[in-house]
Amino acid sequence: MAAHASGTAPTQIPARPPQPDEVDEVLARSLDAYARSLPTTMPFLEAEPVPVLLPHDEVDEANGGGGGGGSSSSSSSSSSSSTITTTTPEEDRDGGRHKRSSNGNHVKNDDETTPLLRDRDASGCSDDPSAASSPRPSPLFLNGVSPARFWCIFAQILASLFVGCFDSTVMASSHPAVTAHFRAAHAAAWLSTTFLLASTACQPLLGRLSDGLGRRPLFLAGVALLAVGTAWCAAAPTLASFVAARALCGVGAGGAIALGSIMTSDLVPIERRGSYQSLVNATWGTGSALGAAAGGWLVETVGWRWEFGIQVPLLVLIFAASFVAIPHDIGLRGKPRKTVRQVLREFDLRGSGLLTVATAAFILGVNLGGAILPWSHPIVIASLTTFAVAFPTFLWVESRAPRPIMPLHLITKTPHANLIFGNFIASMLANAILFNMPLYFQAVLLTSATTSGLRLVVPSIASSVAGVSTGFLITYTRRLKWPLLLGASLAVLGNLVLLLLLRRDLRPAALYVLALVPSSLGTGFQFPGTFMAVLAASPQAEQAVVTSTLLLWRSLGGVLGVAASSLVVQAALLHHLRRLVRGPRRDEVIEAVKRSVEVVAGLEEPYREQVVRSYEATLRLTFLFTTVMAVVGFLLLAPIKLKRLPARK
Repeated sequence: MAAHASGTAPTQIPARPPQPDEVDEVLARSLDAYARSLPTTMPFLEAEPVPVLLPHDEVDEANGGGGGGGSSSSSSSSSSSSTITTTTPEEDRDGGRHKRSSNGNHVKNDDETTPLLRDRDASGCSDDPSAASSPRPSPLFLNGVSPARFWCIFAQILASLFVGCFDSTVMASSHPAVTAHFRAAHAAAWLSTTFLLASTACQPLLGRLSDGLGRRPLFLAGVALLAVGTAWCAAAPTLASFVAARALCGVGAGGAIALGSIMTSDLVPIERRGSYQSLVNATWGTGSALGAAAGGWLVETVGWRWEFGIQVPLLVLIFAASFVAIPHDIGLRGKPRKTVRQVLREFDLRGSGLLTVATAAFILGVNLGGAILPWSHPIVIASLTTFAVAFPTFLWVESRAPRPIMPLHLITKTPHANLIFGNFIASMLANAILFNMPLYFQAVLLTSATTSGLRLVVPSIASSVAGVSTGFLITYTRRLKWPLLLGASLAVLGNLVLLLLLRRDLRPAALYVLALVPSSLGTGFQFPGTFMAVLAASPQAEQAVVTSTLLLWRSLGGVLGVAASSLVVQAALLHHLRRLVRGPRRDEVIEAVKRSVEVVAGLEEPYREQVVRSYEATLRLTFLFTTVMAVVGFLLLAPIKLKRLPARK
């Protein structure tokens, strides 16, 4: 047994020939190993694996936030919303617990409930707390200005706006004392006309100039000119000197107001601009109302010279604080620095000159015509003819200018043209009503001038409240269309109420004041609404030009509203007086009424009733004109489409 066991060889089991499937598997593994051993710089890399779509933020996480030396193909694909990853058979058999991107790095595989694209905030960053970098909150203010510095700048903007608006209306109640001092009652209208002409003519130039020179030097120049002008008014020895000083005040006030609005747009993001515009509206209304109301009181207490002199210390303080607080690069941040010569070389000198001439001629003609000089006077005819030639020439020049002072798309294409001309019509209506309602109170209701002025207080308050609240509501709702529609609708309703108003419809007389509230609310909603909408529809680079263009057309609308309604009153009143006044003293009464409205209350019957009926018919025609213009304004604003403001951050 032992010998047999030790001498007998074990039985040999013949080897099983390899099966075809096993041969294929071995061959595939050998080829795969060989392919992996090849240099990766050669054109023939490993066989293309199975593509799988994976969010690129997960790939970046695995790569350490995007660092590392991935191939060029993987780096370029990371800019898309997803990244192609690959799997091998081994990884498939592993249940897909790990996946390898095209650059060879492994990334984690979330379960199937993980969304394909991670949620991101408005900045485009992932909300994953494990991300390499967390999103930074957007700054409250632009141009790298801190909140403390912003409020210091904004305080100077509001202060200069207050003084400019105060100075623009202070002559309304103090011009009798000034003209009496110089013994020139016939020149009273020039005291306000020169200020309005100078401020309106300079404003459209400031937008494009400030884009090249910066906001700071032009704002400081405006405040300085206003200070020098008011000091000159206080010390003016002659009427001609005083009128020249008022023109200088107009340039300074126009510059300070326009640049203040432009700088606010530079510093405040559009999604929060409405709240700050409300503060601007409140300051504007307060300064204008206080100037008109306090002018007479200052004349009686300290004299007309000191009503200008007391403004100078405040303006000097504003200049000093602005000089320290306003950054040198505001409005120029991110732009190449240019010399004054370069700016002037690129400036639209022909367009600015034509626009200044056209604006000055228009204001001069419509202000003098009818009110001071007859429409047939050579000065009026020459002014309006100059405007008729200069303005079309200006449009032709601007259509060919490389950097126009007023880009024509702002007044030819929607939505900018609709918004600017909607604001223009709102200014027309506000000034036409403000000019004609005191006439209605005095000539139709036979109240005194003081009572007529007091009856405008409530509508003014209503307009201010609407204007202040509109900005805050726009910021809160982020919607721009509702104040436009609401304001335009109230304007139509308010002018219809005035059109249908009869002397004996309302008792007590105070209810006539409430009839003015709808149109005043409409103005309060439309002014900030159109201003905010046109800023939101414009890129940041055009904010200065858009602001100056809007302010120009608003000023022209106010001038045209007074002039057009005055023309209607003058033409219609004479017609109705000749038609309704009867009696032996007919011609004498008509001449007296044409000279002054104050004689109406003292006329004897039946002449007084006849004259009152003439004024009532005349003003009804005037309010028909304003109603038609209100409908045109509504039709301009109703069809435009405006996007919502961005969410506040």
